[in-house]
Amino acid sequence: MLVLGIESSCDETAAAVVNEKKEIVGECLWTQIEDHKIYGGVVPEIAARAHLEHIDDIIEHTLKKADLKPQDIDAFAASSGPGLIGGVVIGVMAAKAMALALNKPFIAVNHLEGHALAPRLTGDVEYPYLLLLVSGGHCQILIVRGVGDFERLGTTIDDAAGEDFDKV
Repeated sequence: MLVLGIESSCDETAAAVVNEKKEIVGECLWTQIEDHKIYGGVVPEIAARAHLEHIDDIIEHTLKKADLKPQDIDAFAASSGPGLIGGVVIGVMAAKAMALALNKPFIAVNHLEGHALAPRLTGDVEYPYLLLLVSGGHCQILIVRGVGDFERLGTTIDDAAGEDFDKV
């Protein structure tokens, strides 16, 4: 099983191919830090346009690094929110278009749930576990019991910690 995942929810365009062994067999990342530096933060319209400009190259480079063709992929996934809507739409539409063209499944991934479940991709983390989620406008303490099964213990009103952490 090979899944091509696309992430475009803020100011980076990324893609990766993951196999059934949880191994990343190809990946590529385009950062927009320099594009937004003069503004002191991410400008959503600039971010969306940069995603649109780079998404095809990112996908092509990812597949090349994995030594795969689009038809070798079994499913296509993308962050479907929350995030900057312009960027989210670019990634979702790219993944949906490939899935439709190749008659393969499309998987919409909640951005925050992706962060919450990521520890299980790289390690043998057992459910339940305690998670500090610090990402963009979201700072939460969660008990992760399973896919789609979370209990929020606390959250912040101010998103500054998440915004700062994104830039570290």
